Amino acid sequence: MASFLQVENLTKSFGDLTLFEGLKFSVEENQRVALVARNGAGKSTLLNIISGKDSAEAGAIVFRNGITVGYLDQDPEYNSDLTVYQAAFASSSEMVEVVRNYELAVRGKGDYDLGELIEKMDHMKAWDYEVRVKQILTRFKVDFLDKKMGELSGGQRKRVALANVLINEPDFLILDEPTNHLDLEMVEWLEGYLSSSSITLLMVTHDRYFLDRVCTDIIEIDAKTCFQYKGNYTYFLEKRQQRTEAHAASVEKAVNLLRREQDWMNRQPQARGTKAKYRIDAFYDLKDKANSGRREDSVDISSASSRLGGKIISMEGVSKKFGSQIILNDLDYIFSRGEKVGIVGDNGAGKTTFLQIATGEMQADSGKIEVGETVVFGYYRQDGLQFDETKKVIDIARDIAEVVKVGKDKTLTVSQFLTLFLFPPDSQQSFVSKLSGGEKRRLYLLTILMKSPNFLVLDEPTNDLDILTLNVLEDYLRDFAGCLLVVSHDRYFMDKVVDHIFIFEGNGVIKDFVGSYSELRDFKMEQEKQEKKERRDTKTTVDVKKPKVDRPRKLTFKEKMELEALEKELDDLSMEKATLETELSSGTLSSTLLVDKSTRVGDILSIVEEKEMRWLELNEIDGD
Repeated sequence: MASFLQVENLTKSFGDLTLFEGLKFSVEENQRVALVARNGAGKSTLLNIISGKDSAEAGAIVFRNGITVGYLDQDPEYNSDLTVYQAAFASSSEMVEVVRNYELAVRGKGDYDLGELIEKMDHMKAWDYEVRVKQILTRFKVDFLDKKMGELSGGQRKRVALANVLINEPDFLILDEPTNHLDLEMVEWLEGYLSSSSITLLMVTHDRYFLDRVCTDIIEIDAKTCFQYKGNYTYFLEKRQQRTEAHAASVEKAVNLLRREQDWMNRQPQARGTKAKYRIDAFYDLKDKANSGRREDSVDISSASSRLGGKIISMEGVSKKFGSQIILNDLDYIFSRGEKVGIVGDNGAGKTTFLQIATGEMQADSGKIEVGETVVFGYYRQDGLQFDETKKVIDIARDIAEVVKVGKDKTLTVSQFLTLFLFPPDSQQSFVSKLSGGEKRRLYLLTILMKSPNFLVLDEPTNDLDILTLNVLEDYLRDFAGCLLVVSHDRYFMDKVVDHIFIFEGNGVIKDFVGSYSELRDFKMEQEKQEKKERRDTKTTVDVKKPKVDRPRKLTFKEKMELEALEKELDDLSMEKATLETELSSGTLSSTLLVDKSTRVGDILSIVEEKEMRWLELNEIDGD
């Protein structure tokens, strides 16, 4: 296979912090590669360097000549005055430009010659491509094409940017957290789109099901270098375990040897002077190797929460709407101790609004909500990153508490708690402004848990967290004795932590499914299969029950007249269609007439199809 990308001896530092050193790897044609690393290890920085948005101190990035590259930034930036249409169709591709102009002409926007554009679409065989473009925009629910980019939320901007890179169909696609801000249906569609295409892909994502089903290779950045694995996420976990175990065994051997060598080095200087210099040098090399056996940072911590009484949250007849949009409609629900609820639904269905009403941050329009006196909320918000950037990590934590309760009779200092949550002592002295987006998310999560809540409310907690942190959070939540409400598009995460799921179907309809997200998905797929089978069975039953004709019959007088009329109508429609097509290609029509006549051509095609079916039906009778 041809190499699309060569990363050669790449080194990147920020002050005293070295992210990676001498990094080397390649991406071959048709490979779909994921970058995996803890937050702060430089994943997004590496993608920015590869895409040309950032630079390295040393090394080279080499792309294959002649290929096109598309890049989805983790936080895309746009000119706020651009319309969504302009941003979604931004491209140097002639094909994209023709489709964009055709769509604008059909919508009556701009001064375009529709007839000329139809000819170009025919010549470039662009009709199938236009269908794919519409499918992409529809799947990501980009139906606000005339809005300004400055009016959009961060999630909407991300969806527009993702639509744009897919519309351009580059040879090599670079994606930084593509599933963030997508609902579950969008994620599953994107999963299928990428796994079935022949595109070459390099991406960062924390979605482990997405990794498993899309990627052919995984590159792990660890200890400032990288390790490449040929296989999906499941294969990576197996091989990474083997690698870390082999490394641990090697370090243990080095530690044992170091003890003997240390004894030798501790002898009198004059005795050491008679020894070979190579052995002294080898001692220091051995010491480095023994010290390289850093433990796999993880959190082994019992979840601590305040005592939760018998009464938790009771909702009776709760309703909420914004204008004509119904969010909650006469909702009744009583939360039980230890209940873990996942929430899924389309963007805009009211998931975050429900969380705000449950916690008292927003008032319902009607109904009654009672919260137990012992309930202590811990609310992780999507927009909760509001730290003082000039403070150090340790100071952010100390503003909440000096000690943290982590079990029934156990407490930790703030520094110890930070260390357990993957902030070792040296990074605790870092200023918040120096943290990566994922590290800030982890710090925010830590500040919520430090308060020992007994009712956790998590709104998209998995965005921007690395896989190691997600494993930590999942273990914590499985042992959590309080109640949990969580909104997440991370299917793997939901499968591991929730007992049942609220499905927000829109218009105030909320259904409760007992089971994991995967079980819900299987249930829906089985339902769809059953519905298709029932439609087929119904059609078969109707066909079977058609009255049988024992003997051939002739057309009635009325049917003969209908057949003659149909033949004339079909001739007239054919002539009208030919005339319209000539006019559309003439270049003399105004934009309004172009749209009207183009619409009429579409109507004629539908009418002709219907009348031809009736004509065939009558001819079959006449033939008998």
